[in-house]
Amino acid sequence: MMAKPAQDQPYLQVNLLDKEFEQISRWVYQAAGIRLSNNKKALVSSRLAGRLRELQFSSFQQYIDMLTHPKHPLSVVERQTAINLLTTNETFFFREIAHFDFIREVILPLKAERKLRCWSAASSTGEEAYSLAMMLAQYHNGPWEIVGTDINAEVLEKARNAIYPMLRADNIPKAQLHQFCLKGTGSKVGTFKIARELRRHVSFRQANLQQLPDDLGQFDLVFLRNVMIYFDAASKERVIANVQRQMKPGSYLLIGHAESLNGIANQLTLIRPSIYLVA
Repeated sequence: MMAKPAQDQPYLQVNLLDKEFEQISRWVYQAAGIRLSNNKKALVSSRLAGRLRELQFSSFQQYIDMLTHPKHPLSVVERQTAINLLTTNETFFFREIAHFDFIREVILPLKAERKLRCWSAASSTGEEAYSLAMMLAQYHNGPWEIVGTDINAEVLEKARNAIYPMLRADNIPKAQLHQFCLKGTGSKVGTFKIARELRRHVSFRQANLQQLPDDLGQFDLVFLRNVMIYFDAASKERVIANVQRQMKPGSYLLIGHAESLNGIANQLTLIRPSIYLVA
């Protein structure tokens, strides 16, 4: 009797061995500067299991060999796929509202009528960038633009599309929700889209904080929030050095409230918890 094709056979669970997890951890660190702790083994296994199934691999070692092979025809595309799967992208509109209050109450009066160039440095699906866009559109009298970057190409596409489930609107102030968000109809019911008047000021591009592109430019305000927790000390130093090079004198850096730059922010002055000024 002829055997069934492999894709029709039941999928057998493949265990991620400790040595394989260590290899994947090393690769992720080299590629993105992200340190995977041992308690992430189950997460790595679950997120990559579908790729093994799709590629009909019987072990994680086969997948690792493909990722790390310099001349494998699928390695370049698969490396980005693996990064997309293994990078965490939790965000929501107007997260850590105290930062937005500081921008409105302190930064914007100081920068009145000047052009503001802002950077959402781990933009994920775009909620942070569009939250800032709503604030600037409402309160800043001068021209402005926002650049969002992320290492994950998949979330950047969602950010560009600017379409979100209606449940994501809970933290958006009602006035800004009505002014800057369009309620979906027909096949888009249950969603909302960021208005074109905001989207034309916001762009997204892929960038690795460990090695930034040369043409990123200089910024007046940088969000680098809730990403440093994934880096070890060496990666943090490298990221902060890279970010500082993109900041103008008198610009502001905002990090997550649970994060700290103690010992690595040589040119930054802490002016409030989680808010730094470039001298």
